[in-house]
Amino acid sequence: MPATLRRMTEPTSPLEGVRVINAGQILAAPYCSTLLGEFGAEVIKVEQPKIGDANRGNVSFAQDNRGQKSVTLDFNHPDGKVLFRRLCDKADILVENFRAGALEKWGIAPDSLRETNPGLVAVRISGWGQTGPYKDKGGFDRVALAFAGITALTGYEDRPPVRPGYFVADYGSGIFAAFGALTALRYRDLTGKGQDVDLALYEAVWRMSGAHVANFGLNGEERGRHGNYFKGVVPAEQFETSDGAYIVINATTQRAFVKLCDAIGRPELVTDERFTPRANLQRNHEAIHAILAEWCRPRTYEECQAAMDAYGVPATKVNLIGDIVADPHVHAREQVLTVESDDYGPVLQPGITPKLTLTPGRVRSRAPRLGEHNEEVYLGLLGLDRAEYDHLVSEGVI
Repeated sequence: MPATLRRMTEPTSPLEGVRVINAGQILAAPYCSTLLGEFGAEVIKVEQPKIGDANRGNVSFAQDNRGQKSVTLDFNHPDGKVLFRRLCDKADILVENFRAGALEKWGIAPDSLRETNPGLVAVRISGWGQTGPYKDKGGFDRVALAFAGITALTGYEDRPPVRPGYFVADYGSGIFAAFGALTALRYRDLTGKGQDVDLALYEAVWRMSGAHVANFGLNGEERGRHGNYFKGVVPAEQFETSDGAYIVINATTQRAFVKLCDAIGRPELVTDERFTPRANLQRNHEAIHAILAEWCRPRTYEECQAAMDAYGVPATKVNLIGDIVADPHVHAREQVLTVESDDYGPVLQPGITPKLTLTPGRVRSRAPRLGEHNEEVYLGLLGLDRAEYDHLVSEGVI
Protein backbone atom coordinates (compact mmCIF):
# COMPACT_ATOMS: atom_id res chain seq x y z
CA MET A 1 0.00 0.00 0.00
CA PRO A 2 1.48 3.43 -0.89
CA ALA A 3 2.59 5.39 2.15
CA THR A 4 0.11 8.18 1.35
CA LEU A 5 -2.76 5.71 1.68
CA ARG A 6 -1.69 4.10 4.94
CA ARG A 7 -3.64 4.75 8.11
CA MET A 8 -2.05 6.99 10.72
CA THR A 9 -2.16 4.03 13.10
CA GLU A 10 -2.12 0.51 11.75
CA PRO A 11 -5.00 -1.77 12.79
CA THR A 12 -4.16 -4.64 15.11
CA SER A 13 -6.63 -6.91 13.28
CA PRO A 14 -7.30 -7.05 9.52
CA LEU A 15 -11.09 -6.79 9.93
CA GLU A 16 -11.03 -4.08 12.57
CA GLY A 17 -14.01 -1.77 12.04
CA VAL A 18 -16.09 -4.38 10.19
CA ARG A 19 -19.45 -5.16 11.79
CA VAL A 20 -21.22 -8.47 11.12
CA ILE A 21 -24.84 -9.30 11.93
CA ASN A 22 -25.13 -13.07 12.40
CA ALA A 23 -28.80 -13.95 11.98
CA GLY A 24 -28.11 -17.65 11.51
CA GLN A 25 -28.02 -20.62 13.83
CA ILE A 26 -26.69 -24.11 14.47
CA LEU A 27 -23.49 -24.26 12.41
CA ALA A 28 -22.62 -22.82 8.97
CA ALA A 29 -23.62 -19.18 9.55
CA PRO A 30 -22.30 -18.98 13.14
CA TYR A 31 -19.04 -20.62 12.05
CA CYS A 32 -18.62 -18.18 9.16
CA SER A 33 -19.28 -15.29 11.54
CA THR A 34 -16.84 -16.57 14.17
CA LEU A 35 -14.10 -16.89 11.55
CA LEU A 36 -14.62 -13.22 10.66
CA GLY A 37 -14.71 -12.30 14.34
CA GLU A 38 -11.42 -14.02 15.07
CA PHE A 39 -9.73 -11.62 12.67
CA GLY A 40 -11.22 -8.48 14.14
CA ALA A 41 -14.83 -8.10 13.01
CA GLU A 42 -17.44 -7.19 15.59
CA VAL A 43 -20.08 -9.93 15.38
CA ILE A 44 -23.58 -9.39 16.74
CA LYS A 45 -25.59 -12.59 16.91
CA VAL A 46 -29.37 -12.10 16.59
CA GLU A 47 -31.53 -14.76 18.32
CA GLN A 48 -35.17 -15.33 19.10
CA PRO A 49 -36.15 -14.14 22.61
CA LYS A 50 -36.29 -16.92 25.23
CA ILE A 51 -35.47 -19.57 22.57
CA GLY A 52 -32.14 -18.66 21.06
CA ASP A 53 -30.02 -20.69 18.69
CA ALA A 54 -31.25 -24.27 18.34
CA ASN A 55 -27.72 -25.40 19.14
CA ARG A 56 -27.58 -23.67 22.53
CA GLY A 57 -26.82 -26.17 25.28
CA ASN A 58 -24.55 -28.26 23.06
CA VAL A 59 -20.81 -27.98 23.63
CA SER A 60 -20.31 -27.16 19.94
CA PHE A 61 -22.22 -23.89 20.47
CA ALA A 62 -19.39 -22.65 22.68
CA GLN A 63 -16.92 -23.20 19.85
CA ASP A 64 -18.90 -22.09 16.82
CA ASN A 65 -20.11 -18.84 18.43
CA ARG A 66 -17.03 -17.80 20.38
CA GLY A 67 -16.14 -14.14 20.14
CA GLN A 68 -19.70 -13.02 19.30
CA LYS A 69 -22.19 -10.76 21.07
CA SER A 70 -25.83 -11.85 21.51
CA VAL A 71 -28.99 -9.80 21.21
CA THR A 72 -32.55 -11.08 21.13
CA LEU A 73 -35.10 -9.96 18.55
CA ASP A 74 -38.42 -11.37 17.32
CA PHE A 75 -38.42 -11.37 13.50
CA ASN A 76 -42.16 -11.96 13.47
CA HIS A 77 -43.00 -8.76 15.37
CA PRO A 78 -43.26 -5.51 13.36
CA ASP A 79 -41.07 -3.71 15.90
CA GLY A 80 -38.58 -6.57 15.64
CA LYS A 81 -38.31 -6.06 11.90
CA VAL A 82 -37.70 -2.34 12.46
CA LEU A 83 -34.93 -3.12 14.95
CA PHE A 84 -33.37 -5.63 12.57
CA ARG A 85 -33.31 -3.02 9.81
CA ARG A 86 -31.65 -0.55 12.17
CA LEU A 87 -29.01 -3.14 13.06
CA CYS A 88 -28.34 -3.83 9.39
CA ASP A 89 -28.02 -0.09 8.75
CA LYS A 90 -25.03 -0.19 11.11
CA ALA A 91 -23.51 -3.33 9.56
CA ASP A 92 -21.10 -4.22 6.79
CA ILE A 93 -22.05 -7.89 6.51
CA LEU A 94 -25.23 -9.84 7.22
CA VAL A 95 -24.92 -13.62 7.54
CA GLU A 96 -27.96 -15.93 7.56
CA ASN A 97 -28.71 -19.61 6.91
CA PHE A 98 -32.49 -19.84 6.78
CA ARG A 99 -34.30 -21.62 3.99
CA ALA A 100 -34.15 -19.74 0.71
CA GLY A 101 -36.54 -16.79 0.65
CA ALA A 102 -37.10 -16.64 4.42
CA LEU A 103 -35.93 -13.02 4.71
CA GLU A 104 -38.21 -12.08 1.81
CA LYS A 105 -41.13 -13.76 3.54
CA TRP A 106 -40.44 -11.74 6.70
CA GLY A 107 -40.24 -8.49 4.74
CA ILE A 108 -36.54 -7.93 5.42
CA ALA A 109 -34.97 -9.07 2.13
CA PRO A 110 -31.37 -7.93 1.52
CA ASP A 111 -32.41 -5.74 -1.43
CA SER A 112 -34.78 -3.82 0.84
CA LEU A 113 -32.09 -3.54 3.52
CA ARG A 114 -29.79 -1.99 0.92
CA GLU A 115 -32.30 0.81 0.32
CA THR A 116 -30.90 2.44 3.46
CA ASN A 117 -27.50 0.70 3.52
CA PRO A 118 -26.46 0.26 -0.13
CA GLY A 119 -23.09 -1.22 0.82
CA LEU A 120 -24.49 -4.14 2.84
CA VAL A 121 -23.06 -7.55 1.94
CA ALA A 122 -25.62 -10.31 2.59
CA VAL A 123 -24.18 -13.81 2.97
CA ARG A 124 -26.97 -16.33 2.38
CA ILE A 125 -26.25 -19.98 3.18
CA SER A 126 -29.01 -22.52 2.53
CA GLY A 127 -29.36 -26.18 1.71
CA TRP A 128 -29.86 -25.65 -2.01
CA GLY A 129 -29.18 -21.97 -2.75
CA GLN A 130 -31.53 -19.07 -3.44
CA THR A 131 -32.35 -20.19 -7.00
CA GLY A 132 -33.11 -23.43 -8.83
CA PRO A 133 -35.88 -26.03 -8.63
CA TYR A 134 -34.75 -27.35 -5.22
CA LYS A 135 -34.42 -23.97 -3.49
CA ASP A 136 -37.49 -24.49 -1.28
CA LYS A 137 -36.34 -27.85 0.04
CA GLY A 138 -34.80 -28.23 3.47
CA GLY A 139 -31.21 -29.30 3.81
CA PHE A 140 -28.72 -30.41 6.44
CA ASP A 141 -25.08 -31.47 6.34
CA ARG A 142 -25.77 -35.15 5.74
CA VAL A 143 -28.22 -34.41 2.91
CA ALA A 144 -25.68 -32.09 1.28
CA LEU A 145 -22.93 -34.72 1.53
CA ALA A 146 -25.10 -37.29 -0.19
CA PHE A 147 -26.19 -34.92 -2.96
CA ALA A 148 -22.64 -33.70 -3.62
CA GLY A 149 -21.40 -37.24 -4.21
CA ILE A 150 -18.94 -37.69 -1.36
CA THR A 151 -21.12 -40.20 0.51
CA ALA A 152 -21.27 -42.50 -2.53
CA LEU A 153 -17.46 -42.61 -2.62
CA THR A 154 -16.89 -43.17 1.10
CA GLY A 155 -16.52 -46.71 2.44
CA TYR A 156 -15.84 -50.09 0.89
CA GLU A 157 -17.23 -51.54 -2.32
CA ASP A 158 -19.04 -54.44 -0.65
CA ARG A 159 -20.68 -52.30 2.03
CA PRO A 160 -23.18 -49.40 2.09
CA PRO A 161 -21.95 -45.81 1.73
CA VAL A 162 -20.62 -44.13 4.87
CA ARG A 163 -20.84 -40.45 5.85
CA PRO A 164 -17.56 -38.69 6.70
CA GLY A 165 -16.81 -38.28 10.39
CA TYR A 166 -16.90 -34.46 10.39
CA PHE A 167 -19.61 -31.98 9.31
CA VAL A 168 -17.80 -31.29 6.05
CA ALA A 169 -20.68 -29.50 4.33
CA ASP A 170 -21.52 -27.21 7.24
CA TYR A 171 -17.96 -26.24 8.09
CA GLY A 172 -16.91 -26.11 4.44
CA SER A 173 -19.83 -23.80 3.72
CA GLY A 174 -18.79 -21.58 6.62
CA ILE A 175 -15.31 -21.22 5.12
CA PHE A 176 -16.58 -20.53 1.59
CA ALA A 177 -19.10 -18.07 3.04
CA ALA A 178 -16.37 -16.16 4.87
CA PHE A 179 -14.34 -16.06 1.65
CA GLY A 180 -17.38 -14.82 -0.26
CA ALA A 181 -18.07 -12.18 2.38
CA LEU A 182 -14.55 -10.78 2.16
CA THR A 183 -14.58 -10.87 -1.65
CA ALA A 184 -17.86 -8.95 -1.73
CA LEU A 185 -16.58 -6.57 0.94
CA ARG A 186 -13.56 -5.78 -1.20
CA TYR A 187 -15.89 -4.93 -4.11
CA ARG A 188 -18.00 -2.79 -1.76
CA ASP A 189 -14.92 -0.89 -0.67
CA LEU A 190 -14.04 -0.20 -4.32
CA THR A 191 -17.52 0.71 -5.57
CA GLY A 192 -19.76 1.34 -2.55
CA LYS A 193 -22.09 -1.40 -3.78
CA GLY A 194 -23.19 -4.30 -1.61
CA GLN A 195 -24.39 -7.62 -3.00
CA ASP A 196 -25.58 -11.09 -2.03
CA VAL A 197 -23.28 -14.05 -1.51
CA ASP A 198 -25.44 -17.09 -2.37
CA LEU A 199 -24.09 -20.46 -1.19
CA ALA A 200 -25.69 -23.91 -1.05
CA LEU A 201 -24.40 -26.46 1.47
CA TYR A 202 -23.79 -29.09 -1.20
CA GLU A 203 -21.80 -26.65 -3.34
CA ALA A 204 -19.03 -26.36 -0.77
CA VAL A 205 -18.47 -30.13 -0.92
CA TRP A 206 -18.92 -30.28 -4.70
CA ARG A 207 -16.26 -27.59 -5.17
CA MET A 208 -13.78 -29.83 -3.30
CA SER A 209 -14.50 -32.90 -5.46
CA GLY A 210 -11.27 -32.73 -7.46
CA ALA A 211 -11.25 -34.27 -10.94
CA HIS A 212 -14.34 -36.38 -10.28
CA VAL A 213 -16.56 -34.57 -12.78
CA ALA A 214 -13.72 -34.04 -15.27
CA ASN A 215 -13.08 -37.78 -15.51
CA PHE A 216 -16.79 -38.44 -15.93
CA GLY A 217 -16.99 -35.87 -18.71
CA LEU A 218 -13.97 -37.30 -20.50
CA ASN A 219 -14.66 -41.02 -20.33
CA GLY A 220 -17.92 -41.58 -18.45
CA GLU A 221 -16.04 -42.93 -15.42
CA GLU A 222 -18.35 -43.43 -12.45
CA ARG A 223 -16.06 -43.83 -9.46
CA GLY A 224 -17.13 -46.26 -6.78
CA ARG A 225 -16.15 -46.94 -3.19
CA HIS A 226 -12.65 -48.39 -2.86
CA GLY A 227 -11.94 -47.99 0.84
CA ASN A 228 -8.55 -46.37 1.35
CA TYR A 229 -7.36 -46.88 -2.23
CA PHE A 230 -7.47 -43.93 -4.61
CA LYS A 231 -6.84 -44.97 -8.19
CA GLY A 232 -3.27 -44.30 -9.28
CA VAL A 233 -2.11 -43.00 -5.89
CA VAL A 234 0.39 -45.68 -4.83
CA PRO A 235 1.75 -46.56 -2.34
CA ALA A 236 -0.66 -44.87 0.02
CA GLU A 237 -2.42 -46.85 2.73
CA GLN A 238 -2.80 -47.26 6.45
CA PHE A 239 -1.20 -50.24 8.15
CA GLU A 240 -1.76 -51.79 11.57
CA THR A 241 1.20 -51.96 13.91
CA SER A 242 1.97 -54.45 16.67
CA ASP A 243 0.54 -52.19 19.37
CA GLY A 244 -2.83 -51.81 17.68
CA ALA A 245 -2.19 -48.38 16.18
CA TYR A 246 -2.38 -47.53 12.49
CA ILE A 247 0.20 -45.66 10.48
CA VAL A 248 -0.53 -43.92 7.18
CA ILE A 249 2.33 -44.11 4.68
CA ASN A 250 2.15 -42.04 1.50
CA ALA A 251 5.10 -42.31 -0.91
CA THR A 252 3.49 -41.52 -4.23
CA THR A 253 6.42 -39.94 -6.07
CA GLN A 254 9.33 -41.96 -7.44
CA ARG A 255 11.74 -40.20 -5.10
CA ALA A 256 9.56 -40.95 -2.08
CA PHE A 257 9.16 -44.56 -3.21
CA VAL A 258 12.94 -45.01 -3.33
CA LYS A 259 13.20 -43.64 0.21
CA LEU A 260 10.41 -45.92 1.38
CA CYS A 261 12.12 -49.01 0.00
CA ASP A 262 15.31 -48.01 1.80
CA ALA A 263 13.38 -47.33 5.02
CA ILE A 264 11.97 -50.86 5.13
CA GLY A 265 15.28 -52.44 4.11
CA ARG A 266 14.04 -53.52 0.67
CA PRO A 267 15.98 -51.36 -1.84
CA GLU A 268 15.57 -54.08 -4.48
CA LEU A 269 11.87 -53.27 -4.77
CA VAL A 270 12.74 -50.12 -6.71
CA THR A 271 13.84 -52.25 -9.68
CA ASP A 272 11.30 -55.05 -9.17
CA GLU A 273 9.43 -55.45 -12.48
CA ARG A 274 6.13 -55.43 -10.60
CA PHE A 275 6.80 -51.87 -9.44
CA THR A 276 8.65 -50.25 -12.32
CA PRO A 277 7.79 -48.26 -14.32
CA ARG A 278 5.22 -46.46 -12.18
CA ALA A 279 2.38 -47.77 -14.31
CA ASN A 280 3.26 -51.25 -13.06
CA LEU A 281 3.39 -49.98 -9.47
CA GLN A 282 -0.12 -48.62 -9.89
CA ARG A 283 -1.38 -51.88 -11.38
CA ASN A 284 0.20 -53.87 -8.55
CA HIS A 285 -0.87 -51.64 -5.68
CA GLU A 286 -2.19 -54.59 -3.70
CA ALA A 287 1.20 -56.28 -3.84
CA ILE A 288 3.20 -53.29 -2.60
CA HIS A 289 0.62 -52.59 0.10
CA ALA A 290 0.83 -56.22 1.25
CA ILE A 291 4.61 -55.90 1.57
CA LEU A 292 4.25 -52.76 3.64
CA ALA A 293 1.57 -54.35 5.83
CA GLU A 294 3.86 -57.30 6.51
CA TRP A 295 6.72 -54.93 7.44
CA CYS A 296 4.56 -52.87 9.83
CA ARG A 297 2.77 -55.77 11.53
CA PRO A 298 5.57 -56.90 13.92
CA ARG A 299 6.72 -53.35 14.73
CA THR A 300 5.26 -50.78 17.08
CA TYR A 301 3.89 -47.54 15.71
CA GLU A 302 6.86 -45.62 17.14
CA GLU A 303 9.31 -47.97 15.40
CA CYS A 304 7.50 -47.58 12.09
CA GLN A 305 7.31 -43.80 12.40
CA ALA A 306 10.96 -43.53 13.36
CA ALA A 307 11.98 -45.47 10.25
CA MET A 308 9.83 -43.29 7.99
CA ASP A 309 11.15 -40.10 9.58
CA ALA A 310 14.75 -41.26 9.26
CA TYR A 311 14.37 -41.54 5.49
CA GLY A 312 12.03 -38.58 4.98
CA VAL A 313 8.98 -40.63 3.99
CA PRO A 314 5.64 -38.87 4.61
CA ALA A 315 3.84 -40.80 7.34
CA THR A 316 1.76 -40.26 10.45
CA LYS A 317 -0.33 -42.04 13.01
CA VAL A 318 -4.07 -42.35 12.42
CA ASN A 319 -4.76 -40.12 15.37
CA LEU A 320 -7.48 -40.45 17.94
CA ILE A 321 -8.64 -37.18 19.50
CA GLY A 322 -6.48 -37.83 22.57
CA ASP A 323 -3.43 -38.11 20.33
CA ILE A 324 -4.17 -34.75 18.72
CA VAL A 325 -4.74 -32.96 22.03
CA ALA A 326 -1.45 -34.29 23.41
CA ASP A 327 0.64 -33.77 20.28
CA PRO A 328 3.60 -31.36 20.76
CA HIS A 329 3.41 -30.06 17.19
CA VAL A 330 -0.29 -29.23 17.62
CA HIS A 331 0.57 -27.34 20.79
CA ALA A 332 3.50 -25.54 19.17
CA ARG A 333 1.07 -24.33 16.51
CA GLU A 334 -1.43 -23.28 19.24
CA GLN A 335 -4.11 -25.48 17.70
CA VAL A 336 -5.71 -26.53 20.98
CA LEU A 337 -7.16 -23.69 23.04
CA THR A 338 -9.04 -23.66 26.32
CA VAL A 339 -12.00 -21.30 26.15
CA GLU A 340 -14.50 -20.65 28.95
CA SER A 341 -18.16 -21.44 28.42
CA ASP A 342 -21.17 -20.74 30.61
CA ASP A 343 -22.58 -24.25 30.31
CA TYR A 344 -19.42 -26.36 30.55
CA GLY A 345 -16.69 -24.26 32.12
CA PRO A 346 -13.27 -24.53 30.41
CA VAL A 347 -13.68 -26.22 27.01
CA LEU A 348 -10.97 -27.48 24.66
CA GLN A 349 -11.39 -26.06 21.15
CA PRO A 350 -9.42 -25.92 17.89
CA GLY A 351 -7.15 -22.91 17.49
CA ILE A 352 -7.13 -20.08 14.95
CA THR A 353 -6.72 -20.90 11.27
CA PRO A 354 -4.98 -19.52 9.24
CA LYS A 355 -2.00 -17.85 10.92
CA LEU A 356 -1.18 -14.28 9.91
CA THR A 357 2.28 -13.04 10.77
CA LEU A 358 1.41 -9.35 11.32
CA THR A 359 -2.22 -9.48 12.43
CA PRO A 360 -2.90 -12.91 13.94
CA GLY A 361 -6.42 -13.87 14.84
CA ARG A 362 -7.52 -14.50 18.39
CA VAL A 363 -10.52 -15.58 20.41
CA ARG A 364 -11.84 -12.35 21.88
CA SER A 365 -14.45 -13.82 24.23
CA ARG A 366 -16.43 -16.94 25.06
CA ALA A 367 -19.72 -17.66 23.29
CA PRO A 368 -22.37 -15.24 24.59
CA ARG A 369 -25.29 -15.87 26.89
CA LEU A 370 -28.67 -15.39 25.24
CA GLY A 371 -29.34 -11.65 25.01
CA GLU A 372 -26.21 -10.84 26.98
CA HIS A 373 -25.49 -7.73 24.91
CA ASN A 374 -29.00 -6.37 24.51
CA GLU A 375 -28.36 -3.20 26.48
CA GLU A 376 -24.93 -2.61 24.95
CA VAL A 377 -26.26 -2.89 21.41
CA TYR A 378 -29.74 -1.41 21.69
CA LEU A 379 -28.99 1.41 24.13
CA GLY A 380 -25.46 2.02 22.89
CA LEU A 381 -25.12 1.19 19.19
CA LEU A 382 -28.72 2.00 18.19
CA GLY A 383 -29.22 4.77 20.74
CA LEU A 384 -32.62 3.67 22.08
CA ASP A 385 -33.72 5.48 25.19
CA ARG A 386 -34.41 3.48 28.33
CA ALA A 387 -38.19 3.86 28.11
CA GLU A 388 -38.28 2.56 24.54
CA TYR A 389 -35.96 -0.30 25.46
CA ASP A 390 -38.08 -1.30 28.46
CA HIS A 391 -41.23 -1.19 26.32
CA LEU A 392 -39.67 -3.57 23.76
CA VAL A 393 -38.71 -5.93 26.57
CA SER A 394 -42.21 -5.88 28.06
CA GLU A 395 -43.74 -6.58 24.62
CA GLY A 396 -41.45 -9.58 24.09
CA VAL A 397 -39.83 -7.99 21.03
CA ILE A 398 -36.36 -8.37 22.55
